[in-house]
Amino acid sequence: MTARALIIGAPRSGSGKTSVTIGLLRAFARRGVKVRGIKTGPDYIDPGFHEAATHVPGLNLDSWAMAPDLLRYLARQQADDAELLLIESAMGLFDGIVSEKNRSGAASDLARLFGLPVLLVLDVSGQSQTAAAIAYGFTHYDPQVKIAACILNRAGSERHRKLSGDAIEAIGLPVVGTILRDPTLILPERHLGLVQASEHPEMDAHIERLADAMEASLDLDAIYAAANPFDIPPGSPAKALPPPGQRIALARDAAFTFLYPHLMRGWREAGAEVVPFSPLADEAPSTDCDVCWLPGGYPELHAGRLAAAENFREGLKRFAETKPVHGECGGYMVLGEALEDADGATHAMTGLLSHRTSFAKRKMNLGYRQARLLGPCAIGQKGETVRGHEFHYARVFCPGTDPPLAMIADGIGNEIGPSGGWRGNVTGTFFHAIAGI
Repeated sequence: MTARALIIGAPRSGSGKTSVTIGLLRAFARRGVKVRGIKTGPDYIDPGFHEAATHVPGLNLDSWAMAPDLLRYLARQQADDAELLLIESAMGLFDGIVSEKNRSGAASDLARLFGLPVLLVLDVSGQSQTAAAIAYGFTHYDPQVKIAACILNRAGSERHRKLSGDAIEAIGLPVVGTILRDPTLILPERHLGLVQASEHPEMDAHIERLADAMEASLDLDAIYAAANPFDIPPGSPAKALPPPGQRIALARDAAFTFLYPHLMRGWREAGAEVVPFSPLADEAPSTDCDVCWLPGGYPELHAGRLAAAENFREGLKRFAETKPVHGECGGYMVLGEALEDADGATHAMTGLLSHRTSFAKRKMNLGYRQARLLGPCAIGQKGETVRGHEFHYARVFCPGTDPPLAMIADGIGNEIGPSGGWRGNVTGTFFHAIAGI
């Protein structure tokens, strides 16, 4: 079976791409179509919504962090046994960093690399015929990126729909439907973006409402027909990060949720076993595992419970005496001595590293990162460079005395400086690893 595939893009963040994508995923699934979701860029939250809509794990594809061979390998995996792939763009369709060709991180890279058309979501609130000028710019900006059709989102009335839609169709771009403004379709947000699918009350009911809206507003047959056959050359997993151990104790609960789907899939394909445990339930990593991984998440929202989880803290300390422990972002915060929450209250953490972090004294850190490792750890060997991403508001207000884990640079190679910490078997950093170079 050869799947068909389509990129869902927009001029900017906040245009409604995620709601449209989730609704379409469920609407096509209702029809019996084997549909899968993919998110471009390093956003680890939206694949959870794709999974909630399809009951199949989502995937990130990042053209900056992942070499083209790895992109092809992962994309073909996601297309296995599928009939339709919907690839949701991050930010605006052409938004990325200055880099080598098709390595900017923008969704348009994948349109070129895979030869895929784009379904353009236009938020027409506050405009009407002007939307046609925006659509015209998209259709002519890059001849290698084909805009197949567009969706009008957040139209205020039938008259608004007609003014905008007629102007766009007059330039030769099909309009496959209009979604009227409806506040009940908006997904809730918090400081790192959307509230995660696993935390959303009545998530399935919300997805059902989105699917109802897409079925009522959009021409699903035309959208399916706009997708291209997804027949791309085989890739290679050579640049994927290897599993950090044979049996991996993985913290997994409301405080530890940010793990890229391709990492979990790759670990298991390589023969590793993932053994989840919940620090919030005061569980310690299983002693028969040979490495412990604390992923990112929202420990700042659960700092009091983590501080009170004595069995978790003591069990992790015993584990770290003989086996590697690695923490990313939120996991790195928990490995430190203390965490200051948004109210300014200080909570003792595990103390396996000596730094202290604060969410009360916030500063946004966002961007691609290249990390040159200064010692062996769960994400690579000394001297290796790993590509990834950093996105957090917490900051280190007391760096401690541990040597840094890595020297990091931004996506275009500008040096940022030392990152993370390393003490004995314990390593951690705010940096989320995605792939090797």
